Amino acid sequence: MADSGTNSSVSMTDVLEALKGIQENQAKLASEVESVSLRLDTLAPPIQVPSLDNGKLSALSAGASASPIRTTLAADEPDSGDTSPTTKKDAAQAQRSGFTSRIILTTYPKQIGINPLPLQWGAPDALTRGPVVVSRSSSTIRRRNGKYGYAKYCSRNLPDFTNTEPAANIGPFPQWGDEKKIVAMDPWGHLAPWLFADTIEKENVDIRPTIAITKAHMKLPELEESVRSGRLVPDGKVCLNAQGELAVTKFAVEPVWYLPGVAERFGIDEGVLRRSLFEHTGGGLTVYCFGDPAKMSDEKCRLALRIHDECNGSDVFGSDICTCRPYLIFGIEEAVKEAQNGGSGVVIYFRKEGRALGEVTKYLVYNARKRGEDRASDYFKRTENVAGVKDMRFQALMPDILHWLGIKKIDRMLSMSNMKYDAIVGQGIPIHERVELPEELIPADSRVEIDAKITAGYFTNGNRMTAEELKAVQGRMWDDIDH
Repeated sequence: MADSGTNSSVSMTDVLEALKGIQENQAKLASEVESVSLRLDTLAPPIQVPSLDNGKLSALSAGASASPIRTTLAADEPDSGDTSPTTKKDAAQAQRSGFTSRIILTTYPKQIGINPLPLQWGAPDALTRGPVVVSRSSSTIRRRNGKYGYAKYCSRNLPDFTNTEPAANIGPFPQWGDEKKIVAMDPWGHLAPWLFADTIEKENVDIRPTIAITKAHMKLPELEESVRSGRLVPDGKVCLNAQGELAVTKFAVEPVWYLPGVAERFGIDEGVLRRSLFEHTGGGLTVYCFGDPAKMSDEKCRLALRIHDECNGSDVFGSDICTCRPYLIFGIEEAVKEAQNGGSGVVIYFRKEGRALGEVTKYLVYNARKRGEDRASDYFKRTENVAGVKDMRFQALMPDILHWLGIKKIDRMLSMSNMKYDAIVGQGIPIHERVELPEELIPADSRVEIDAKITAGYFTNGNRMTAEELKAVQGRMWDDIDH
């Protein structure tokens, strides 16, 4: 028995030594990963975070009191000994549903070297709550804390947030600190780069806004009729003139989902929710066909086509900073005319808001433009400063829908985009005529956009400006900014 005890003791010692060796090897591996990440980070420019007034920032970050909650671990993942009824209930629900909550949408908790930043959803203030971190940049991927949340960024490039601060103050409100009230957005998302500037600068973590606030003018033809009929009265502040032009503040919000809260609100278990998000979320498109659908694929019939990428601000709410709505309406008119003449008219609406960078990025770019000189010569530079790229719309996959519709040729392409043209022709679908937006339909404040795009390669039968001429094209300035 003594020998048996001795052998058992030796075996346990060996096991402990082996475990210690594994732990040391893991630490070395984590160190190597960090070393590689640091070397990669030296190749990329640092994130630039302009400072906000400390007094204003303190006031903004002060929140309402609320009890912090414990975020639920994946049902089949070991916890620190917690066997609470809630955890057992979640595990049982996941088993009954046939799904597991092990589908992790942003972080990878089983990987070596993972060290997520603390995130306490429902905490009473921003600093206690912590930042939402989901970037896959080399310096940040190990610090991501999206294990219980879901947010998407289109670009991995490091942003420059100069002049992108919110154009208006909002909150904080008691609801911001209530985990039951807000589960599908980050209430501090509009201030993230400034609230967590120390974390960004000292720890080189990529933290980005998920909410942007900007100002704009709205022009809708129906509003002019409202003024004429007396339903609206111009006051020079909100309703600016007899044309019914409105001054508006716009808020763009990208989703940040606190998954336990979202699951609770829908009355489902978190495993089912994660599986659904993983399998079913994404962009989309809508096809609008005018006339007989069969004529779309009939090569004997003429076809007019507008490929339109989503622009909520202009398409829906009439912002005049771009040509999106005018071109959409013009495309619809031309498509209808083609159908009325015996051919086919098609408008395809893609969900690629803000060049597939989203409205938050778009509004940040608007702020940078309007707080600068908003010249056509700097149009693409503003987007690159914020997003790191000019455009995230990969048009190579766009022609798939044309193939699916049986379209073999396009008689009139109602688009000036060289990228769309190249993608379609590259797929073997000839375009016989390209139709640009008539001059009389271009809003004054969108000259910056359209002239910059024409110079960069957009189709035109007219003048293509030189770099010097582009500098003279300037948009409307904000009255409350000293230029």
